[in-house]
Amino acid sequence: MPYSADAEQAVLGSILMEPSCLTTVQLHVRPDYFYMPQHKAIFEIMMAIESAGGKIDPLMVLEQLKTRDIFDETAGRNYLHQLAESVPSIRNVEQYARIVREKYYLRTLINTSREIIEETSASDADADLLLDSAEQKIYDIRRGKASSGPSRLSDIIINEVYDKLNKLNSDERDQYKGYPTGFSALDAVLTGLHRSDLVLIGARPAMGKTSFALNLARNVSLLGKRKVVFFSLEMTKEQLAQRVLCSEARIKSEKMRTGELDADDWNRLGVATSVLNDCELYFDDTSNITVPEMKAKVRRMKDVDCVIIDYLGLIKSPTRIENRVQEVTEITRTLKLMAKDLAIPVVCCAQLSRGTEGRGKSHRPQLADLRESGSIEQDADIVMMLYRPDYYAGEKEDDKKQDAEPAEAAPTANEVEVIVAKNRHGQTSTVKLAWDAEHTLFVGIDRIRNEM
Repeated sequence: MPYSADAEQAVLGSILMEPSCLTTVQLHVRPDYFYMPQHKAIFEIMMAIESAGGKIDPLMVLEQLKTRDIFDETAGRNYLHQLAESVPSIRNVEQYARIVREKYYLRTLINTSREIIEETSASDADADLLLDSAEQKIYDIRRGKASSGPSRLSDIIINEVYDKLNKLNSDERDQYKGYPTGFSALDAVLTGLHRSDLVLIGARPAMGKTSFALNLARNVSLLGKRKVVFFSLEMTKEQLAQRVLCSEARIKSEKMRTGELDADDWNRLGVATSVLNDCELYFDDTSNITVPEMKAKVRRMKDVDCVIIDYLGLIKSPTRIENRVQEVTEITRTLKLMAKDLAIPVVCCAQLSRGTEGRGKSHRPQLADLRESGSIEQDADIVMMLYRPDYYAGEKEDDKKQDAEPAEAAPTANEVEVIVAKNRHGQTSTVKLAWDAEHTLFVGIDRIRNEM
């Protein structure tokens, strides 16, 4: 199996000579990346000492090696001295770490290839399933993941939890934080969009869920500098791009549809086009697409950071299921698996049932209003619901004439409530935004106040 003993020794020796090197090494290497068992054990000990707030030195490492029965006093002392002596230059520690990682990927690829050959030879499963399984295994290697058995709690804490905390405190911290939604009040509740999360945007028709999803896509791509793929099963690529351009240029949507643009409008379009030029936002308007097909497209694009889908009700299951409830259950399960397997947030729009229309004076949506299947609520990590009180304002005026009971306070025109009805990682809350219908744009209330 391919490995470099010299590179592994140089990485460990660099840390022994200069403990601050560990932070750099951890960005590229995990304990499992070391081929030689004693090297893996030494690296784990170093990480444990550092996470406990201690200072890494040969004596501390030697004591742990003796406790674990990896080396005795003499052999351990001699080997640690050999590691320190084997370092050509501490300044090249990052290159040494990259070599260790590269050899690990090669070994993993060899083992995975053997697994694929065995599964294909011994199985009578459908070819599409075998291809999907093989593609997933190869993709996992590219993402730096490897399949393994259950992991011990202490190993997970040291190898993964502390690893992420170290990355969040490094110069590259922005790569590991949640992606900003572009709405500060919403980010305060969600702490951004996080990897492996399935996020649902639920709303009744005409509440603006497609526009909200487009605003999210634009913000994550432009403000967060992320690569976003927007799958639309309802609108064409041209319609979506026109909406984004209309919002960015602050031009009335009617003008964009009729083409009646004046000189100022053309100037605005030019500026907006320049701003959006470097935006890593991609649209796919394939009809009747399935979740596995979306997943395959995202894999082939490489380095996609976020997927947004409009909308759940139009997604078809790859298998024939006559019961729609079971079909939606299968779809939401595969959406969650896609988010987990690709390690990216997946945002999906969903339509709410008519239950909100007949709910007395308050039409504010609830989790129970998600249509077709309870699995939507179950599989989603975050559920956000859009509610525009002024949409029902006329009804409330009629109710007030017939009912002496006090009604809800009159809504502010164009006010939108983003109801975070489920948040697996934190609090639930309601965030208020403003809806600019002319430009199909959602704007934070705090931003409007600052501009006044």
